[in-house]
Amino acid sequence: MVPIIARPYHTRAARSGDPTPLSFCHHRVMTSDLLISFSNALADAVAAAAPSVVQVQGRRRPASGLVYADDVVLTMVRALGREDGLRVRRDDGQALDAELAGWDPTTSLAVLRVAGLGVKPIATAPSSARVGHVALAVARSWSNVVTASAGIVSVIGGPLPTGRRRAIDQVIRTTAPMHDGFAGGAFVDTSGALLGVATAAAIRGLAVVIPAPIAWKTAATVLEHGQLKRGYLGVAGQPVRLPDNQLADGREEALLVVGVTSGSPAAAAGVLVGDVIVALDGQAVQSPEDLLDLLLGDRVGRQVTLRVLRAGKATELRVTVGERPTN
Repeated sequence: MVPIIARPYHTRAARSGDPTPLSFCHHRVMTSDLLISFSNALADAVAAAAPSVVQVQGRRRPASGLVYADDVVLTMVRALGREDGLRVRRDDGQALDAELAGWDPTTSLAVLRVAGLGVKPIATAPSSARVGHVALAVARSWSNVVTASAGIVSVIGGPLPTGRRRAIDQVIRTTAPMHDGFAGGAFVDTSGALLGVATAAAIRGLAVVIPAPIAWKTAATVLEHGQLKRGYLGVAGQPVRLPDNQLADGREEALLVVGVTSGSPAAAAGVLVGDVIVALDGQAVQSPEDLLDLLLGDRVGRQVTLRVLRAGKATELRVTVGERPTN
């Protein structure tokens, strides 16, 4: 009979690549350390954003708001419920009277003036969100405590139709779950920098966020005009490849007109179905989104020059920009 002698693992000859108890232990420690570090980074991001996220009291259930400037708060109009008796509650619990400065019907963003607010806005992220990035929604609960939700950036796309002839040029969609109280809250990256404004709306189970550049541009225009004016020509279009002899400045596409609304500014200027819009006031138009962006701001009521291709020949048309309907 041959005796069997048991030896400790480290005295046996291990096969190449065999994990040792020490390696398993080391792996567990490293994984734990990484998770703790990542968790702390997320908590720090929430803490950095929280002072700039306020509670908006406009209806029975409070919602959130995002500080845009020292005395200005941005929120969602759905959070208000009324135009008078509005109040904003700061991180320290102090409640201040707020006045509705205006709102944008396309994005449903509302701008509030709050005298004596004295809170600085969140720094915007140095780069745009990317699909796959981890991000956080930061809001205020009904009792004004900070609430947060984490997820990833799932989709960046647009335009998102929000009504007849109205669309948000671009939106972010995220797996971070959000209830109604998140409306008007901050959507931040893992350093606490602002990526967008939470809407608490959802598409196919993914929460919708308005990117910070669009929200900030909307707020600035609302503060200047009271309500954001969006230009309207009255054309429907789709991208089309330009003929080789019309390629310029690296542009390969333009906007094919597939519909002209009767009585619209475009119809009055003589725009026809089949025209190809190449530029507006010298700026390239390659998609419906390009045209929407170029009509945003102070062009309403002004004449612009459309460069179009008609039957292969370039021509210019003068169009007086109308204001896009709000319903």
